[in-house]
Amino acid sequence: IVEKDRFQTLGDLRKQWTESGVETSRATVYRRVQEMGYRCRIPQVKPLLNQKQRQKRLTWATEKQHWTVAQWSKREMPKCLKSSVKYPQSVMVWGAMSAAGVGPLCFIKGRVNAASYQEILEHFMLPSAEKLYGDKDFIFQHDLAPAHSAKTTGKWFTDHGITVLNWPANSPDLNPIENLWDIVKRKLRDARPNTLDELKAAIEASWASITPQQCHRLIASMPHRIEAVISAKGVPTKY
Repeated sequence: IVEKDRFQTLGDLRKQWTESGVETSRATVYRRVQEMGYRCRIPQVKPLLNQKQRQKRLTWATEKQHWTVAQWSKREMPKCLKSSVKYPQSVMVWGAMSAAGVGPLCFIKGRVNAASYQEILEHFMLPSAEKLYGDKDFIFQHDLAPAHSAKTTGKWFTDHGITVLNWPANSPDLNPIENLWDIVKRKLRDARPNTLDELKAAIEASWASITPQQCHRLIASMPHRIEAVISAKGVPTKY
């Protein structure tokens, strides 16, 4: 069924599977597709990049080409994730990772602007950095969301003496924390939370189950991600 049309959604696949006499859950369909993905090459949804963005990605990757895993391990990477169960239950979550593991989660109320983002940095990022790095120096990484790139946010980092890694636009394939959020979302599908409290509890449990070893493996993949971007001349990669 998959090989007939590799651009079908999981819902489409499950429907056809059910029509053929096999009752199964969406999570099972997802796992089966993942298991055979290497053979049928299920396409991933990748961000559209214009020529300028591809060139910036290529330049960025070339500059970081000789960074070692030890250098990448000095990097703290946060990300926000919006998870939902059934409308209108949804929650926005902020979390950070490094090669040493993950930091505490922050459940966000409302939209994230520069001011609220700086509150998150103050009350969650700094404790994460202390937990993950202690007194050691680290490099902070975030994407180019408006709240992140605001002048006041830049001043916040300067005032706190924190180095921020320059980052190319539309580059989730270069950010290992995206892989952690995929792990969290897969576990949420298995947990099947039905209420907001259940959703929050499931997210916390999934996040807490992520091991330092998983994080280190993802950080250790950075040299390969860089090579992939250079080989692809800046276009999105398999990561």
